[in-house]
Amino acid sequence: MTTQQHNVTIGTAGHIDHGKTALVKLLTGCETDRLKIEKERGMSIELGFAPCVIADLEVGIVDVPGHENFVKTMVAGASGIDGCILVVAADDGVMPQTREHLDILTLLGVRHGIVALTKVDAVPPERTQAASQEVRQFVTGTFLQDTPILPISNITGEGFEDFYEALKAMVATIRPKTANGVFRVPVERAFSAKGYGTIVAGIPTCGSIGIGDEVELLPQRTNGRVRAIQVYGRDSARAMAGQCAAINVPQWDQKAIERGNVISISNYFVPHQWYLCELKLLDYEKADLKNGARVKFHTGTSETTAGVYLFQEGSLKPGRQCLIQVFLNEPVVAGPRDHFILRSLSPTRTLGGGMVVEAIEKRLKRTHPEILADVAERARAVVNPKDFVEYCVRTAESVAAEEKQISIRTKTPLPELAPLLAELAGEGRILPLSGRLYIHTDTVNRVGQHLLNTVRGFHHQHPESPGMTREQFLTESAIRKDVFDALTERLRSEGKLVERKGCLALPEHREQFNDAEQQLLHTVEAMFKSHPFDPPGPQEVADKTRITPAQVERVIRILIEQQRLVRIEQDLYFHAEAVAAARERLIAYIKEHNGLESVQFKYVLDTTRKYAIPLLDYFDKIGLTRRVGYTRLLK
Repeated sequence: MTTQQHNVTIGTAGHIDHGKTALVKLLTGCETDRLKIEKERGMSIELGFAPCVIADLEVGIVDVPGHENFVKTMVAGASGIDGCILVVAADDGVMPQTREHLDILTLLGVRHGIVALTKVDAVPPERTQAASQEVRQFVTGTFLQDTPILPISNITGEGFEDFYEALKAMVATIRPKTANGVFRVPVERAFSAKGYGTIVAGIPTCGSIGIGDEVELLPQRTNGRVRAIQVYGRDSARAMAGQCAAINVPQWDQKAIERGNVISISNYFVPHQWYLCELKLLDYEKADLKNGARVKFHTGTSETTAGVYLFQEGSLKPGRQCLIQVFLNEPVVAGPRDHFILRSLSPTRTLGGGMVVEAIEKRLKRTHPEILADVAERARAVVNPKDFVEYCVRTAESVAAEEKQISIRTKTPLPELAPLLAELAGEGRILPLSGRLYIHTDTVNRVGQHLLNTVRGFHHQHPESPGMTREQFLTESAIRKDVFDALTERLRSEGKLVERKGCLALPEHREQFNDAEQQLLHTVEAMFKSHPFDPPGPQEVADKTRITPAQVERVIRILIEQQRLVRIEQDLYFHAEAVAAARERLIAYIKEHNGLESVQFKYVLDTTRKYAIPLLDYFDKIGLTRRVGYTRLLK
């Protein structure tokens, strides 16, 4: 029969000396206590790993220590499991770490398990029956309430067949982890092997990695390349989420790696000290959790001291849940939807746990209603990857979000992100813009209204103007150019904006002038028309019309907006008809003579160098001509 690797990891749980390690050895033949001190004391101190073949499927087994001093190690091991074997000794029954381990498994989101009632060979049948009833009462109301309680002896093998069948049935109900997501593995341990160098072991939480791939060690931020991989103790081309894996990266120094570090793909994860989380306190906690409480924070295989800050007034009562932000003493790598555990500092006990929503850059103010609304929406959205993608587009800092930015924030590889974006676009919830840019339709409506209000305000202040130039409009809008271009084009296509005389305006807008203004515009325009190639300067206009320089500036601006004057350079303006005539003469001359010497242009226009050369430079600037030495050619 061919054995198939199954991306599922099972973990043991239970009080010290209840037979977890012996049960794993009976099941797998593997001795998971590898340290000398563990064998001498008969007590697990570190995590143990073993492959386990169940029917034709090979899964991983993590054996955790049961002593209260090593609960943090148990949490590290349990963070990557999909199902559990809760081990209770028939002679002791339910003990403190039985309860604490089950609490931790529940808080970590484990939903599959069976109960092994061990040491039945050491007690009379009536004690076995009483212990079984005690355990049944204990698991009532938990995810184990309907699971079988299986008497078994690790010494004689009594009850093993029933235990094995129940384990097989449980494994069959667990949906294996997929290879989706950005590869990440919380480090369980690191060691060195002769001929290979540094090897890092752990259970990947998502994604997959192959030989030759580049990886990054965090928080050290050192890169390396995978040289070899073992899965369940055997050579493999890839390691996938849910598999017990050992990854050989020879560039790293084994002494610089410790439990709690993370291996991932570069550029996706950054160590953070502030995290937004959703917390639930255990029901039987005796005291409220106060705002600012100091605790131990566990996520993945990491453990650090942290301060807890509630998004509610007062304190959090046992059995209740709320959003919190935590500040960690040491930067930790965590992603959306990761589970965490909170434990008290002294005496140590599990207080509660929950889900990481997202890393945050700084402490958020809980007194601001808009912040409270946002964190609540963020926590709701993060549960579903598609909803979180939509949230990230809607809350993008620069109005729109680039595909790569969304990928990094949501920790979703681009190939997996593309169908989510396409689905959201198909539902009309987001709008694709050019260059892999996306904007939320709520933002389109909000920013579109802002743009229309900006134009409306300009019309109110400048009723004589045909509208705003694109440059003016872009500056006033204070949004990035690619988004501005897309949204203004959308408003034009919807008929909410029109373009007149090179300006953007509301459809109903018409330039407004009184009789005196109309006469002044006509007078000034006539001055430029009557001197097409030696036009007046602003001071000459002011002297002849007896108006102020500010009024001259306003009149010239209006005439430019009306496309009757053209600004050639600072304080030099030509009538639009003169510019058109100069253009025609220039083109005709160059075609006839295969070029034009710059000095010749003043004769073509019957003007002076003062006016001819700036006009030539203008035609260069707009792309009509190009200059080769002192000669102009058509571009």
